[in-house]
Amino acid sequence: MRTTPGVSTGGPTEADPFEDGAAGAGGILRQPKAVWATAGASVVAFMGIGLVDPILPSIAKGLDATPSQVSLLFTSYFLITAVAMLVTGFASSRIGGKKTLLLGLALVVVFAGLAGTSGSVGELVGFRAGWGLGNALFVSTALAVIVGAAAGGSAAAILLYESALGLGMACGPLLGALLGDASWRYPFFGTAFLMAVGFLCITAFLKEQPRPAKKTSLLDPIKALGHGGLASAAVSSFFYNYTFFTVLAFTPFVLNMTPYKSGAVFFAWGVLLAVFSVLVAPRLQARFGSLKVLGGSLVLLAADVLVLGYGSHTTAVVCTILSGAFIGVNNTVYTELALGVSDAPRPVASAGYNFVRWFAAAAAPYFAPKIEEWSNIHIPFVVAAVTAVLGAVVVFVRRNALTLPHSRLRSSGGTPIAEELQPRHATEDSVAVFAN
Repeated sequence: MRTTPGVSTGGPTEADPFEDGAAGAGGILRQPKAVWATAGASVVAFMGIGLVDPILPSIAKGLDATPSQVSLLFTSYFLITAVAMLVTGFASSRIGGKKTLLLGLALVVVFAGLAGTSGSVGELVGFRAGWGLGNALFVSTALAVIVGAAAGGSAAAILLYESALGLGMACGPLLGALLGDASWRYPFFGTAFLMAVGFLCITAFLKEQPRPAKKTSLLDPIKALGHGGLASAAVSSFFYNYTFFTVLAFTPFVLNMTPYKSGAVFFAWGVLLAVFSVLVAPRLQARFGSLKVLGGSLVLLAADVLVLGYGSHTTAVVCTILSGAFIGVNNTVYTELALGVSDAPRPVASAGYNFVRWFAAAAAPYFAPKIEEWSNIHIPFVVAAVTAVLGAVVVFVRRNALTLPHSRLRSSGGTPIAEELQPRHATEDSVAVFAN
């Protein structure tokens, strides 16, 4: 039942993450040690995505590799992550959430450490693939674990997780720059060390989480994509993610800055991503509706990327940072749509959705530098702008499938926490942001 913020109903009610202030500071901060341990490890896990951004040119120089070869660091990472989405639910429903987290962390520690010892770009790409498997196992399980162990309701837990995501995306490039200025190898060793600390903390503080009543099969996420709304969200997000990872993986070569400067640019990018994902996007959704916000943000991202590709160096820096705002909005809306548009269980819907979209994250880092080799430095950004527009076109054409009147997001216990994804009144600010 929805209640008016600030008005007592005479008894305790479950926190509604679609209500303004439902996840207040007190609810977020008053958490068990297990939640903080998992959230802290989540920050480091998300740092791993953007960690290599500032040091891509340094890696290329150190290993005598071309930009297209070095970009395979992203391709191998996300290709394995996409395939692993079919495995994570299968594993966690059988061995439990804690063991799945620890397995993922252990793989990241091993392969991140090995990445720092690489003698060739081929070895580094292979080790990043193993890192991607570990990260997929950890990240896909962490949200469910945090929600299950958190105090203060689902809203506080979800907001805490999204804050960890934003902080990790912002700090990854910064850590990469600080450590990578001395050697491109140090960021990999640093990540291995931090994830080892996370492994010890989760071992010590997190109790085993209850296993789901029904085990997840490897094909359940694929079957979930038979739902038109979920498939539409996944396809649109596929196009969007091509744009997203063109910015993330190809722009460092275009900017051609020192690790410190590049790290500062992507730190600012990550800060905007976090702020717009957690704070701005829900308010825009409440005012204009999810699909209008998503379509508008995709078109603005396309324009931003196009200017990035054709502008001066200063303009490229500004547009790179500004893209973080549009990416933050898109991440929030896409995830809400993916998790709420079908009646599939949340982990299954998320796995199917991520299985599709991460293939674009694998493709963009490879094709962007190849397209530059075949044409010029501007065309990769033209392609990225086109894919963002295609994402908006899918949203427009499939808008009916994406606005089912009975769509709903569910809490970890199966209780409805929002009855529909239709536009809400401006005073009903949404702060429910799920993991990407």
